[in-house]
Amino acid sequence: GGPRRLLLVSNSTLHGGGYLGHCQQHIQSFLGQKVKRVLFIPYALHDRDAYARTAREKFESLGYGLDSIHESCDPVEAVRKSEAIFIGGGNTFRLLKALYDNSLIHEIRKRVLEDGIPYMGSSAGTNVATISINTTNDMPIVYPPSLQALGLVPFNINPHYLDPDVKSTHMGETREERIRQYHEEPNTPPVLGLREGAMLLVEGDKATLQGVTGARLFLRGKKPTEHEPGTDFSFLLTDTNPLNL
Repeated sequence: GGPRRLLLVSNSTLHGGGYLGHCQQHIQSFLGQKVKRVLFIPYALHDRDAYARTAREKFESLGYGLDSIHESCDPVEAVRKSEAIFIGGGNTFRLLKALYDNSLIHEIRKRVLEDGIPYMGSSAGTNVATISINTTNDMPIVYPPSLQALGLVPFNINPHYLDPDVKSTHMGETREERIRQYHEEPNTPPVLGLREGAMLLVEGDKATLQGVTGARLFLRGKKPTEHEPGTDFSFLLTDTNPLNL
C-alpha cells in the first residue's frame, strides 16, 4: 500500500466551462499514467445512467476508461478491483445512504487508506470523503443510517462555499453563520470552506489548496481565516480526530 491520495474538488462545473473543465489538468496530473480505468460512483444523482455517460465522456477525453459502479452486479467487488475511485456531486444524503446500503463505507476506506488507490471527489463526493456530512449544503431528502462519512481526512469540508453578499437583503443565515452554529456544538472538527473553483490535494500527510479561488478555514472557538491557492493545510491532517474514526 501507499499513502492516501485524494483530490477533493468543490464543484463539478465552474461558470463558463464544461463538466470538470476547470480541474481537468489537476485530474490528469493526479491520476497520472498508471491508472487506466476509474470507478465512478454516481449515487448522488437519481439518473445514474445519464450521470455515468457524462462522466465517461469526460474521463475518456482525458485518456481514462470509466466503469460506473451502478452497472456492476457486485458493488463491493467493483471497489475491491478498482484502480481509482471518483465520487461525483449531487445530493449528499442520497449519496451517503447509498454507500451505506451497498456496504461500501469500509471497502472504500480500506482501498484508499490501506491500499493507496487515488480517490477523487467533487461536491457531494468531497463531503463524503470527510468525517461527516454535517456541513453539507444539501437537503436531507433521504435518511442515511449515520451522518458519519468515509473519514479519509479528520476534518469537514463545505463545498461551494459562498461569501456573504454585502448588497443582499436576504435575512437568512449566511454560510459562515451556519458553520459557526455547527461549531457551537462540542467536539466539532475544523471546517474548510472551499469556494467554487478550489480543490484540496492530499498526498499522504501533505494537503495543499489548489485551483483558482481561495478557501476559508473555520476552527471551533476561533475567528475564520482566509487562505490563497498554494496554502499548506497539512496541519489539518495531524489534528486529533474528535470522532475517533
